[in-house]
Amino acid sequence: MELPGKPSKAKALVEQADETGTISKLQDLKTIKDHHDAANVLAELVQKDGAGAWPPKANHTSWPRALQPYKDIYLELNSMLPSADPSLDDGVNEERRNNYRSRMRKLFAERVNIPQVETLLAATEAGDWNVLTRDAYNGFYCAVAVCRHAYRWATIPVVKIAQREKVVDFPPELEAPWPYLQRNFGVTAESGNNTANVLHNFDESGERIYKINVGLSDLVQNSEETFFRMFYDLEVLAFPIYLEMVRAIMSFQEGDKVETVRHLEAITFRLRHLLRIFYENLTESRVAHSVWLSYVQGFQGWGVGKFINGEFVKYDGLSGNHVLFFQALDAFLGLDRYLTDENMDRYIPARQRELCLAMKKYGFRDQLKGPEDKGIEEEIKKIVNHMKVHC
Repeated sequence: MELPGKPSKAKALVEQADETGTISKLQDLKTIKDHHDAANVLAELVQKDGAGAWPPKANHTSWPRALQPYKDIYLELNSMLPSADPSLDDGVNEERRNNYRSRMRKLFAERVNIPQVETLLAATEAGDWNVLTRDAYNGFYCAVAVCRHAYRWATIPVVKIAQREKVVDFPPELEAPWPYLQRNFGVTAESGNNTANVLHNFDESGERIYKINVGLSDLVQNSEETFFRMFYDLEVLAFPIYLEMVRAIMSFQEGDKVETVRHLEAITFRLRHLLRIFYENLTESRVAHSVWLSYVQGFQGWGVGKFINGEFVKYDGLSGNHVLFFQALDAFLGLDRYLTDENMDRYIPARQRELCLAMKKYGFRDQLKGPEDKGIEEEIKKIVNHMKVHC
């Protein structure tokens, strides 16, 4: 959906980065991936989780027939999920949610062959990516994740009776593929995450596939589109920064302080443009506060759990803290991580965690030696100050 008015500077920067810079940066990464561990970790993230690109590629059309119902069912039930006039009556809301859930259960039972789905996922888990390409796998991961979130809430806006739930009995068609998908990405939560629900929800043409508030007002739909596209666009502008961080690490270890400063200057320049995405889009005119929590972010929450070895474990759903870029940059700067080990394992894919660990391990801020590294120190201070001002 195109938003009304003149295209923003941030949008123009994203389009420019995507069209003219991404291919050359990917080629650059290929030339250095065998020369440093940090470069290799970034290359692994791009090649495997990203299906050869970053942000990750997600194919939502070329799937094996056994998987297609997941996309079809979500889209078929799309108009049943949101309500323009939500009720405050628990009985009304419970009936509405039961109708949505029973309809989804019926469609899954009729259309999905669980053994066929598991056979495909078991093959990829064994290393056979011919049966399901990595970009199609990403698209399928998204479909299952958003179906789980839709089933969990069963109406939007989120209602009190849904918030009081502690455990949800999901259809077997949503339970069977989930462990395979989570193992592949190295996460453990019952909920989706920023990668599955947001980044994988855009196809290669930039179209967002699984929308929440179909049929509601322009205010609601535009707010939804702007908010989630903002996080995708952020990773478009983040990828060149990841590469500059790797290049800065390599230059510093080689003792080339001039090149180190040059790469840090590039980070500062690109960071300024990246942060513009937030202050241009997080405005009342683009993401209306009156609908954001109820119609936009609520769907991405979770708030239920399950019993594991006799202990109840509750999951939280998506959070801005799950965004890769800010975690990687903090690690590069030697700053403490704000997510616990437990939450990193639950919500942050393993290869994204590995990138952050590499940035932390090879970051050199604590190795600076006073006057001789003054230029490097000053540039790092600029990066930190940009983050303090805008975050």
